[in-house]
This record gives sequence, C-alpha cells and structure tokens, in this order.
Amino acid sequence: MILITSPPVTYLRHSLHNHHTKPLQIHRHFRRSSEISTVDRCIPWQTIDRMKIRTRVTPFLCWARREPETATVEVEDDRLRRIVRYLLWTTEAVYILWLFLLPYAPGDPIWAISTETVNSLVGLSLNFFFILPLTNSVGIHFLEAPVLHPMAEGLFNFVIAWTLMFAPLIYTDRKRDRYKSSLDVLWSLMMFLTNTFLIPYMALRLNDADLDDKPSKRSRLGEAMTKGAPIVGLTGATVCLISTLWSLYGRADGGFGGIVERWQYLIGYLGSERLAYAFIWDICLYTIFQPWLIGENLQNVKKDKIVLVSYLRFVPVFGLLAYLLFLNLDDETH
Repeated sequence: MILITSPPVTYLRHSLHNHHTKPLQIHRHFRRSSEISTVDRCIPWQTIDRMKIRTRVTPFLCWARREPETATVEVEDDRLRRIVRYLLWTTEAVYILWLFLLPYAPGDPIWAISTETVNSLVGLSLNFFFILPLTNSVGIHFLEAPVLHPMAEGLFNFVIAWTLMFAPLIYTDRKRDRYKSSLDVLWSLMMFLTNTFLIPYMALRLNDADLDDKPSKRSRLGEAMTKGAPIVGLTGATVCLISTLWSLYGRADGGFGGIVERWQYLIGYLGSERLAYAFIWDICLYTIFQPWLIGENLQNVKKDKIVLVSYLRFVPVFGLLAYLLFLNLDDETH
C-alpha cells in the first residue's frame, strides 16, 4: 500500500463523511486533490499554495523506470565487446598459423623460407621509400639500388608508408593506456616486421578501463610522432601515391612491360610469395582498423573538421591523412 501524506486529502476524506459539509466545499477540495495528483512525483518535496507535500516512495518509482534501461545498455555493450575481442584474438591466431606456420598459404612458411625470398626481402628493404632508386636516377650512386620488379617494390612501400601513418593515431588513441606494454615497441614491430602486432592492440584496448590508473605520459618517440603528425601524414601519403605510380610506370626502361603485364605479374606474385600474400592481409586489416580507430578518436580533431574527417576516415590512407592534418594538439590530453 502506498500512502501519501497530505492535509487537504485527509480533510477531504473527513468532509465526505460529514453530511453538514456544503457541496461547494466538497467541489473545492476535489479540485485541490486533483491538483496534488499532477505534482512531479520524482521530487520528494513539492510546495503548492504554500503547503508542503511529501511523497515517500515515488523517488524509488522513478529510479525503477530508469535503472533497467541503463543496465540493459551496459550488458549489451559488454557483450558486444566480448564478441569483438573474441573475433580479434581468433584473427590473430589465424594470422600466425596461416601466414607464418602452415604450408597451405601461397609461398613458403617461415620455417622453410627460401633463399630467394630472403634476398627479395633484403632488396626491398634497401629500396625503402624509393630513396636509392630515386637518388640513382639523378646521378647519385653512393649505393646502387637492387633492381626488383616495380610491382613488388610498390606493394612493399605502400604497406610500410601506411604503417608509418598509424603511429600518430596510436599515440593519440584515447584508449591506448589499456595496452600495458610499450607503444614504441608495438609500432616498431609493426613498421619493420608485420602488422600482426596491431591485432592484439585492438583487442586489448577493448578491456575495461582501470579507474585507478592515470593517463600515461607519451614517450619521446610518441611526442615526436604526435607533434609532427601533419609531416608524418604527408610523408606517408606521398610515398603511398608514389608507390602506386611506381608499380604502374616505374622502371619503364627495365623491360617490365605495360600495365597489363605488370598486373599479371602481381597476380602471380601474390599466388607464389608468402610476403606479398601477407601484405594483402595487412591492407585489408588496415582498411578495417583505420576508420575504427579514427571514429573513436574524433574528439582529437579540430571541431570544424570533425564532420569532414568522420566521412573521410573510410577512405584508405587519405582518411588517416585527414585525421593527422586536422589533429588538435591543444585539446589532445596526455
């Protein structure tokens, strides 16, 4: 039973039992009791006509209407995060087994890597960002660039340049502190080895936040990457563009054929070389992770550019370039 303590209501009940009460008085008190019923019951104390009304249980009724909605949202969010974490760790396991250990993917597994693959990897590393080929082309020959197929060089440098651009994004990620290891080591392994190290980071950043931890201070490398984000972005995007053009038109006098012949080489290259096959995996994962990370860090972008970046984030490479160019370092907290 719910009791509402109110002098007018008590008096009204007494008046109804009193046959001497005038009809006008009864009508007035009925109208007054209806006014009482329209009081906002979410507030424990109300004042009407200089009279204080106390509702004892209605605050609990209001909370009863709100708590289930909040609890449902939290449960659904936690369930979704668990599912995504499971999918990411499964992807990591498949990545390592399929691309590194099992012999079923194109090319040789890491435990049976051929000398030809090692030599190709060394040559691609020497032609990092096309520095040696471009310096040789203008007459500077302090070191001769290895002559490799332009499609192989373009694919290699495209992925490496995109990885470079991810550095400022990771260092400005609002959830980066949930990853308890070194971000410097993480990005270095991504840059110089393989993208497989980004998958665990995406899974660990979905862990619950530790309320006792304070935001960690960025390392020197992190500060340099963050403050130089526009330069990093322009450098990476430029190399990606050069990589695309180099794949189609580079080494025109090297006998590598036209666009059709180069495309045919790329198909065969992906079907016979484990390194190239892994690069395609990296490009697919970057295409997923880029809009995901940018979308959760739009508060780092200048306010008048948030809408633009929110649309461009789905465009590979150039969406990340937009984020780095419009990064608001004044509001971005450590």
